[in-house]
Order: sequence, then C-alpha cells, then structure tokens
Amino acid sequence: MKNELPYFKIGESYGGQQEWLPKYMMRIGGCGAVTACDCSIYFELYKNFSGLYPFDKNNLTREDYVKFTDVMEPYLHPRWSGINTLKIYIDGFTKFLEDRGEKNLKLLPWAGEQDFEATHMVLKYQIDNGWPIPCLVLNHKNPQLEDYVWHWFLLTGYEFIDEKVFVKVVSYGVARWFNFDILWDTGFSQKGGLIIFS
Repeated sequence: MKNELPYFKIGESYGGQQEWLPKYMMRIGGCGAVTACDCSIYFELYKNFSGLYPFDKNNLTREDYVKFTDVMEPYLHPRWSGINTLKIYIDGFTKFLEDRGEKNLKLLPWAGEQDFEATHMVLKYQIDNGWPIPCLVLNHKNPQLEDYVWHWFLLTGYEFIDEKVFVKVVSYGVARWFNFDILWDTGFSQKGGLIIFS
C-alpha cells in the first residue's frame, strides 16, 4: 500500500530551501516558515485555495520564493528556542491564513507522545485526503536523523511494507524515505509532533 502526494519543483529543488534565504536567522531557523510557504503553494496548486501565494504559482522561481518567505517571516519568525511547539506553529500559520481571508482551514496538533498505531492511521488519512503534514522533530537518538533534529519538515507520502511504515520526508529541496516508527520514536521526553489540516 503506497500513496504519494503530487508536489512542485522550483528549478531543480523539490519545494523550497532554507539555504536560499539571505537573512542569517532565517537560514538557521526558518524551517517552520519554509514548510508553511511550501504548504501555501501546495494548497493553491492542488487544493483549489487562492490568495495564499502572492506570486505566479504557474511560474515558481527561487527569487519569488525568497520574497514569499519574507511575507511569512513575521508569522513564523526564528527565535532562540526555535519554533519548538506545535502551538507556536499553529498560531503563526493560522494568523497568516486568516490575514489572507482563509478562515475555513483549521490546524490541529497531533502530539509526539501519541502511539504508533493511532499515528499511522492519522498519517494515512491525511495523505489519502491530499494533505501534506508538517512534522516537528526536536531531539532524536538516531544519528542518521541528525539533519532533522530541531527541525520542521513535511511528510508527503507513505508506504506500508511488511508491517513497516515508511514516509516521504520533504526538506532541504529533496525528498527522502524514512522508516516512520524510527522517526517517531525519538528516545527523548521532549517531543514535537504533527500538524493536521482539516
């Protein structure tokens, strides 16, 4: 069983990239804003939303994307602790959406303490209904995930193989597949979680 969402490219980049951003704090702490920018473009391209992306969605360029992150920055701006809770992300992205007249889209938290089975079902339901899933990982015991520590990224697909669940992770302009149970089991008490759109 497998399902992958459609996605967009900006040049050769799979979605946007933090490293493009000229401001130092956004380059090191703008991952939350980048995922919100990617979601906004996705919503316009694939979910029939309008008014979220202020540039030409049919001609995505790096220059326009960087300008868009400047629009998003006041809502999800970097801070020394990072956007380290689901609430900060939900409050900021919701305000961005409301300021653009979008009041029907709701953002709900799915805490990292939730068990595997329930989270598998939520993951499958969201992807099957065409929603990308912002994911926050704080600390992680697995060194293979060091690039995804204290980081926001998007989940845009799943595959069930021999009772294991793999997820398509979009960040840094690329998509990679990870074992979701390993990703979800951080080994730390302070956890992130998922953002659920409805």
